[in-house]
Amino acid sequence: MTATLIRGRTLSFRRVPASLDDADAYSYETDGALLVENGLIVASGTYEAVKTQAPDGVPEIDHRPHLILPGFIDTHLHFPQMQVIGSYAANLLEWLNTYTFPEECRFVETAHAQRIATHFFDEMVRHGTTTAVAYCSVHKTSADAFFAEALARNMRMVAGKVMMDRNAPQGLLDTPQMGYDETRAVIEQWHGKGRNHVAITPRFAITSTPEQMSAAGALVREFPDLHVQTHLSENRDEIDFTCSLYPDAADYTDVYARYGLLGPKTLFGHCIHLSEREMDAMSETGSIAVHCPTSNLFLGSGLFPLKKLVNREKPVRVSVATDIGGGSSYSMLRTMDEAYKIQQLQGERLNPFESFYYMTLGNAEALSLTDKIGTLEPGTDADFIVLNMAATPAMALKAEVVTSLADELFLLQTMGDDRAIAETYVAGMAAKAELTG
Repeated sequence: MTATLIRGRTLSFRRVPASLDDADAYSYETDGALLVENGLIVASGTYEAVKTQAPDGVPEIDHRPHLILPGFIDTHLHFPQMQVIGSYAANLLEWLNTYTFPEECRFVETAHAQRIATHFFDEMVRHGTTTAVAYCSVHKTSADAFFAEALARNMRMVAGKVMMDRNAPQGLLDTPQMGYDETRAVIEQWHGKGRNHVAITPRFAITSTPEQMSAAGALVREFPDLHVQTHLSENRDEIDFTCSLYPDAADYTDVYARYGLLGPKTLFGHCIHLSEREMDAMSETGSIAVHCPTSNLFLGSGLFPLKKLVNREKPVRVSVATDIGGGSSYSMLRTMDEAYKIQQLQGERLNPFESFYYMTLGNAEALSLTDKIGTLEPGTDADFIVLNMAATPAMALKAEVVTSLADELFLLQTMGDDRAIAETYVAGMAAKAELTG
């Protein structure tokens, strides 16, 4: 593949910023460049320095004055719920039973799963999300459709066939053995093929019997390097129902602990109502609490205590996500705008550098994939995006008075959406320009 030189202002994080003035937490070049080849970033830095490392006559793409960042990473969303977004319901459990479960039943049909997969990946690219962690449906057909589309687009994706054997419609139930066997089949067929990662995915304790939770634990022991994803403490009624189903457990988190499901590659969606004991258990095992702000607000689930989790004596690892379709936007920019407001309501601040850290390096750290994604470092995947802070007339008007990088990032976060993504590069190739819709 021919090398390409991509020019623009570049921003990439080294660690979480402690404050607006913590310039050591990131690298920012006012005239920067990336040299990409064979799907990887070969060099990054100032334009002049990178230009000297490029082959003679290398093609150049100049995105100035726009800002180049690592591609956004979404650590929790539901591939079969694209047509569930914006469904009116009082709370989580009503929403699941009225809209979500009936919709997911349709994914037994290969043609439907393939059609939605096409739309799903189009939206990821359109919104600048180059890696996502997705729940498929209980049907292996849904996982096959998802991973086939990811492979065709050469995108680094994490996903899993949901395991659920109770408290759902008959068309969404497997069995402990079927959940185990089909997950194993998905692993053998798709994990490591292209840039695919398979996640072990018991939906949540309410929809899995103890026998199925044991099967999930067996998969974790057999495949310790795989990600695990499930849900935890999203809604008060959900917590009460879970504890009634597992009366011997100390609390909701302990249900998962008893089956060996806590760990540094386990992503727990929501985690809004954790007790101190549960936070300690999460911290001690390195488990990740996934903040889904638009979903939490839409379903009235509660306010995620981000600052409390990360600043306590035993800090809990945190990532951020859209949670489509309980979440109301595919955009990580819109997601972090709501995350900012949730912290405001709790008397806390989330500065714009923190927000962009979470969308990039922070989420890569949560996935243990910083050697591949989340930065603009040489040797990593050439998955990056180009952001335009003047993408709409209203943004352009505001941009006239922007005088700092922090102001620009906050403008993008508060007013931006898919229109602010000027281009999305996947493995070094411009992908958004290829979309027809």
